[in-house]
Order: sequence, then structure tokens, then C-alpha cells
Amino acid sequence: MRTPGRQDGDEAELIDRARNGDSEAFGVLVERYQRRVVGVALAVVKNQDDAIELAQETFVRAFENLKNFESRSSFSTWLYRIAANLSIDFWRREGRHVILRGEDAQNEIDRLPSLQGDSFKAVSRSELSERLKKALEQLTPEHRAVILLREVEGLSYDEISETLQCPRGTVMSRLHYARNHLRAILQDLSLN
Repeated sequence: MRTPGRQDGDEAELIDRARNGDSEAFGVLVERYQRRVVGVALAVVKNQDDAIELAQETFVRAFENLKNFESRSSFSTWLYRIAANLSIDFWRREGRHVILRGEDAQNEIDRLPSLQGDSFKAVSRSELSERLKKALEQLTPEHRAVILLREVEGLSYDEISETLQCPRGTVMSRLHYARNHLRAILQDLSLN
């Protein structure tokens, strides 16, 4: 499996071809990074439909600005930065209203306890998931993005720093704050 974030000869060639208008080459880059770009957007906006739309907008912006990509950072980090900025702007513009639509709404309905089978585990898992979701919603978009990029996407401090365009020390500080805040919110879980 290929590791996203690594810019090898293949990727450099794809970027050059895409800069010259080769949409197939850009399509390969989109396929390579779309899951993680959606993950970055989802970490901030918390809605799958919005995250998918923001990912599409990220790739449109990337294609339009590919000529400005200078290879000082990896292509993936550049993409994640675009996604993070668009998502944070979207979140600020749309506010904190959580409106479930489409698949997200269906997922919430599916998580309701069933009338058959062992629903205790399903309910426990659902309750834990809901607690985690609510705890993450209490963080600012910047803190939520840092903790999800680190803990879910597995990015390094330097990659997060480049993605969010903030110093490495700020990443570490936000991560420390976010972990402590989540620990305080969820402290009763460790007692059960």
C-alpha cells in the first residue's frame, strides 16, 4: 500500500502532467488522496455530505492553483492545507448547527437500539460514540482539526504544522490542550 504524503517520481510526474492540463494525471492524484482529504474536512465540519463537497472544492482549487504548487512541502500536505482552510472557513460561516442529512441521518437512525438480538453492546458502542462526538464538538475547529489529524489520520507534527499553516509549537500546544480537554470531559468513562 502506498503511503500518502510521500512524493516520489511517479507523483512528481503526475503533478507535471496535471500542470500541463492532463486531467487523467490529476484524476490519479484525486483517487490517491480523496479519502484523506474527506477525512480532513470531516474532522472540522462533522458532516459527511459537507465534507465530501469540501473535498470536491479542495480538488477544484488544487487543480486551478497547481501552477503555484512549489514542491516546498509534499503534495499531500498542500492538499490537506487547502482542505483544512476551506473547512475551517465553512465551519465559521455555517456556525455550529449540526443538521444531519442523507447518509449521516440514516446512520443515526441505524444506531438506535434494535428490538431483536443483543442490543446492549450496540447501545454501549452507540453511547460511547455519541459521547466522543459531543466531546469533540466542544473543541474549537482548530483544536478538533489538530487532534483528528494526529490521532485519526496519523499525521506527524510537521505535517499538521504545514497543513494548518501554524508553527510546530502551536500544533503541540493545541494537541496538549485538546487531549486534556477531552480527558476532562470523558474522565468518567475510565471509571466504568
